[in-house]
Amino acid sequence: MSNKLKDLLIQAKDGDYALGHFNFSEVTALKAIIAACESLRSPVFVGTSEGEAGFLGHTRAVGLVAKWKDDLDLPIYLNADHHKTLESAKAAIDAGYDSVQIDEMALSFEENIKLSKQIVDYAKEKNPDISVEGGIGYIRGSSDLHKERIEIKPEDMTSPEEAVRFVKETGVDRLAIVIGNIHGISLKGNPKLNLERLKEIHEAVPGVPLTLHGGSGISDEDIAASLSLGMSNIHVNTELRVAFHDALVGTLKRDPDQTTPYKFLGPSLDAVRRVVEKKLRLFGAVDII
Repeated sequence: MSNKLKDLLIQAKDGDYALGHFNFSEVTALKAIIAACESLRSPVFVGTSEGEAGFLGHTRAVGLVAKWKDDLDLPIYLNADHHKTLESAKAAIDAGYDSVQIDEMALSFEENIKLSKQIVDYAKEKNPDISVEGGIGYIRGSSDLHKERIEIKPEDMTSPEEAVRFVKETGVDRLAIVIGNIHGISLKGNPKLNLERLKEIHEAVPGVPLTLHGGSGISDEDIAASLSLGMSNIHVNTELRVAFHDALVGTLKRDPDQTTPYKFLGPSLDAVRRVVEKKLRLFGAVDII
């Protein structure tokens, strides 16, 4: 098996499974994600959004992941997730990230193409092996629990025609699409994925690995159905945050006098690991290494 990220994404697309993408902003969550991947022999994306990278630091995130990758000989790839400006994307690329996603979905289609092409050109000049993700469509929500139902508008979704033009003019390696996915979890139920639209996009750009953001809260049935339609990378963040938070709150309530971090963080690590293992099995990304 190739250890180049671009090759792994193509293999996932052709093999009807998806690489998991899990966010972290501190060592406990990262340790839990990597432990799950080591146990299940799964290649994986670990990601830091702009906010998470701001908290941790781009170069420190690179150093942490590189050390674990070397020690365990695991294909772990660090992605600059949802970087919203040219400057922040460049900072991640310069720091040594394996992958970058410029979050340009709020821009006009023409502005999106222009900015994405700038990032692709800069990234390839710095590192030919880096994987660059672009995206079209509009993802509603945020990586939180939402009390209200989030409705997807028809104009939010990615069109096959725009997907063809976008990939051709930007040269991105993978494409994030909107087919009913939202960021976060709606307590009144997340929308269903539009699998027919996914099929149309996959047929329009069959050689391009597709990415699904907002993997938290989507039904297992929809996730499973997407895997044969080019979905090669699925992002999960909110479910990890909720598992970490709930385990930590429960631990401190049961033992409010505990002041040793590795003791009160242990249950949170276990909770995050269980979520990651469940998702990797759902994505079919088990025993790949």
